[in-house]
Amino acid sequence: MTAAAETTSAQPVAESARARAPRSSSNSPSRSSGSASSKEKQMPPTFVHISEQSFTVQNWYKHINWLNTTLVVFIPVIGCTSALFTPLQPKTALLAFIYYALTGLGITAGYHRLWSHRAYSARLPLRILLAAFGGGAVEGSIRWWSAGHRVHHRFTDTEKDPYSVRKGLLYSHIGWMVFLHNPKKSGRVDITDLNADPVVRWQHKNYILVLAVMGFLFPMAVAGLGWGDWKGGLIWAGIVRLTVVHHATFCVNSLAHWLGDQPFDDRRSPRDHFLTAIVTFGEGYHNFHHEFPSDYRNAIRWYQYDPTKWLIWFLKQLGFAYDLKTFSQNAIEQGLVQQRQKKLDRWRARLNWGVPLEQLPVMEFEEYQEQAKTRALVLIAGVVHDVTNFIEQHPGGKALIQSGIGKDATAVFNGGVYDHSNAAHNLLSTMRVGVIRGGMEVEVWKMAQRENKESTIKSDSNNASIVRAGAQATRMQAPVQGAGAA
Repeated sequence: MTAAAETTSAQPVAESARARAPRSSSNSPSRSSGSASSKEKQMPPTFVHISEQSFTVQNWYKHINWLNTTLVVFIPVIGCTSALFTPLQPKTALLAFIYYALTGLGITAGYHRLWSHRAYSARLPLRILLAAFGGGAVEGSIRWWSAGHRVHHRFTDTEKDPYSVRKGLLYSHIGWMVFLHNPKKSGRVDITDLNADPVVRWQHKNYILVLAVMGFLFPMAVAGLGWGDWKGGLIWAGIVRLTVVHHATFCVNSLAHWLGDQPFDDRRSPRDHFLTAIVTFGEGYHNFHHEFPSDYRNAIRWYQYDPTKWLIWFLKQLGFAYDLKTFSQNAIEQGLVQQRQKKLDRWRARLNWGVPLEQLPVMEFEEYQEQAKTRALVLIAGVVHDVTNFIEQHPGGKALIQSGIGKDATAVFNGGVYDHSNAAHNLLSTMRVGVIRGGMEVEVWKMAQRENKESTIKSDSNNASIVRAGAQATRMQAPVQGAGAA
């Protein structure tokens, strides 16, 4: 999302290469072929791109992409400064707002969703209008913009991402356009479909003309011919308006990768946030967009702000747009469930679930009885628990808990005296110290895990055992009641 043509960096690169190339000297012939110094002199100079060099007083200007900087920095600064001395007429203010919306939607509905992601198809009149209004946003040609955006999606957050947020929020917002970068480090994508589109080809070939006319002359002419406000049309509806469109669009590269939630995937930086959606004509639901890029929607809930989606749907009703693409609801909900599960797993990992059964030492029943003489050990469902520090806190009184020390208290704990709650079973699990050999199913689970056999023990994405509510190893099913005597 920038404002330069594809060849903008060629001249500065060539100039920097010439500036760094060593001059040959006719007064220093090589000595012997075996000399190290003569070999070094015979080796061609190593080219180092300017972006790989440090800033110095002598070369700082070579780091700058001057065309981009003129369009996204110098002209906006001059225009916004001039606006302080240019009265804003009500009609010009309305024009600026309308043209802001049209050029912004030219980027989001045209450059982004139509040409970059082919999320829908458009009739020729609509393609021409979107190309014109998108060009009025002064962010580059369709071909250049869409190619760069496809690279961003393919190589998100990597060195090949042209506006990776990993390089800093300010860099991803505007710095990547101001400074030259090494083209050899840019990713490659297929743009044959863009090259086959005559509207894209014409706009790319004549982009400077489109930029001048739609970016500046058109709004100036509307205000000037309409109500005589030539200067206001140029400054307010032209330059100030495009400045706002610039930074609204740039927020998709920066703010949408920094602010908000990640309901579908957190392996990469894109995020969803309502405020970003407000600023970017609905592009703020960016986590969804990176997961489902060819969906014509960015927001899938009826209440989420996505005017670009609404416009595309409306244009379909008029017959100008067709073949609107959406991902299946099943695929979308799968992503939601998987990401929520990852969050649950992280939450689970922060909790103490006790030593996993498969990691507990195995002891004989006689050994358990012997150790229970020196510390308060209770056996429940084949699992040995040390309740020494809990005796005084036991809600049922210490007499009851002391009565189970050194014994098998499974029946007592599971309804013989009191059918303990799920919370009680979870608390008890944090006191595990061992399992009894032959102690019901727990040793079977331990062996199954060790031998990679099918097991009832399940693990989450952090390889931690999952314990469902009411599924603690100490919870036993209530015995089946027999029929009463006739």
